[in-house]
Amino acid sequence: MAEKPDNSGLPFTLRIIKCFRDSINPAFSTIRFLLLIMLPVSFAILILKSTGLLYYISRFMNPLMQFLDLPGEAALAFVSSVFMNLYSAIAVIKTLVLSGKQLVILATMCLIAHSFFDECLVMKKTGSHLRKIVMLRLFVSVLAGWILSRIVPEGTGTFTISAVSLIDTPPIIGLNITRFLAGLGPWFIDSLFLVLRIFLIVFPIMFLQRILAEFGLVKKLGKIARPLIGFFGLSSNTAYVWIIAYTIGVAYGAGILVEEVKNGNLSRTDADLFNHHAALSHSQIEDTVLFVSLGVPYLWAALPRFVAAIIIVWLERVRRAIFRSSFRVKVV
Repeated sequence: MAEKPDNSGLPFTLRIIKCFRDSINPAFSTIRFLLLIMLPVSFAILILKSTGLLYYISRFMNPLMQFLDLPGEAALAFVSSVFMNLYSAIAVIKTLVLSGKQLVILATMCLIAHSFFDECLVMKKTGSHLRKIVMLRLFVSVLAGWILSRIVPEGTGTFTISAVSLIDTPPIIGLNITRFLAGLGPWFIDSLFLVLRIFLIVFPIMFLQRILAEFGLVKKLGKIARPLIGFFGLSSNTAYVWIIAYTIGVAYGAGILVEEVKNGNLSRTDADLFNHHAALSHSQIEDTVLFVSLGVPYLWAALPRFVAAIIIVWLERVRRAIFRSSFRVKVV
């Protein structure tokens, strides 16, 4: 990899302008990369909803929900989070009759396993195996739900909303044109806002990334965060990406991760390990607050996936170490 040119002799203003110019192409590349995944996926979900298949998928999962001490209707919220996002899951949750303990369980499962198509596909772009990431998130979400169903005290939280279930009337399978057309307008508007939101988030992030690199702050940030990132089992080079993923979200963090791998600043192995962590624990501000607003105590909303992410990364590191030692050839 070519050495980064030394611009320290240039005036401060020129260095900032250069950072701005250098961030334009990577920003648009990342925006295009995210939209090519998110827009087709969101349209496919619109089709899925219009055919009524989402209802039957949730009904199929009823036994699993009951195993986790959740009502069968909770399956619709979980499936909505997997196929769509947390906002759709919360819309369903507000129609259910749940105790505070049940909400903690369901919230954790949704926080671990949501927006599968968007987030898992961007992780695949940075070197992770798609099937492995999907199965990891599903397995850990169910395992976390089962553990929480055994340890969360009754009476936890302040969730008091109860209403009639959304899934009392089974839909007929098939593309409902009326339902599709009714959803097409909101989908188009949401897509426009998605484009605007991605642009307003990604471009400043890329600009900030160039500034941090230009003034040597990325390395300093890595040194400061090294003990914490090392405790997570991750490379110190992922410090900046980790901050992005935890504050804004894994899709935007993965967009930056693609650039880091492309520029040779991060190996695909380290990026894959980071994805194991971020797949389970990310956006600890916005996502967590959504469920805190419903009455889930903050620690119950944040800690389970944070702990799960650390454990999974170290298990993956151990697995890789065992695999390497098993196939190492001893030279005599």
